[in-house]
Amino acid sequence: MNKGHPETPLLAVDLVIRHPANPGRVLVIERRNPPAGWALPGGFVDRGEPVECAARREAREETNLDVRLEVLLGVYSDPERDPRGHTVSLVYVARGEGEARAQDDALALRWLDPEDRKQALAFDHRRILDDYLRFRVAGEVAPLRNGGR
Repeated sequence: MNKGHPETPLLAVDLVIRHPANPGRVLVIERRNPPAGWALPGGFVDRGEPVECAARREAREETNLDVRLEVLLGVYSDPERDPRGHTVSLVYVARGEGEARAQDDALALRWLDPEDRKQALAFDHRRILDDYLRFRVAGEVAPLRNGGR
């Protein structure tokens, strides 16, 4: 770390990708790398990369889908949200286009009813899907949270 530069959290993007023909379903991936489990597609923003470009790149790399970003659902910054370390994620709602296929960091993928609470999800992705459900019904993006919790 260079003196004079602050130590900051990692920056990531995650996506709630709606099914092209059935917008009631969203895509989740089975993670290839730790932490294991099912999660929304996403990943880290590269240095010099706009976050919107990172979201489209991560969707393509993990799911083979081209996505149209529709709205920024929220910013998730709880320091405990990722067991690998403090990571801030910008979460987009997007419409998927093409044929979904697991690739890169994804072992498998599944179209999930976001109301299905039986599917365990990694990170804080259940909270994100709960925020998405509110958005889907009321058009409200994620609420501001004091302290990230």
